Amino acid sequence: MSKLKIEHGASKVNLVQLKTNIEDGISQDIDLMASWSDNERRYIVNELLRFALTQDEDFLKYKASLAASTTRPVSGAKPVKPSSESGLKTDPSSTARV
Repeated sequence: MSKLKIEHGASKVNLVQLKTNIEDGISQDIDLMASWSDNERRYIVNELLRFALTQDEDFLKYKASLAASTTRPVSGAKPVKPSSESGLKTDPSSTARV
C-alpha cells in the first residue's frame, strides 16, 4: 500500500475553487493535519485528493484510455500549418514542442 507524504511548508500551488461540504470530523482532522504540517488547509485537501486519485487502478486505466484517445490523430484530418503572414522567421531550435 502506498503512503501519503505531506511536505512541511509546501502549500504554494495554483488553485481552482471547488465548493463542497465535508463531514465535521474530517474537517477537524484536516485542520489538525494542517496545523501539524505547517501548511494551509487547502494544500492538505489537495494532497489527500491527489493521493486518493492515484490509488484506484480502474480510474487510472480509464484516465489513461481517455488521454490515449484524445492524442490520436483523427483520420482524414489535415495538419494545420502556421500562418506565415507576419513575414518574421523564427529559429526552429527556439520553438517549444508540445
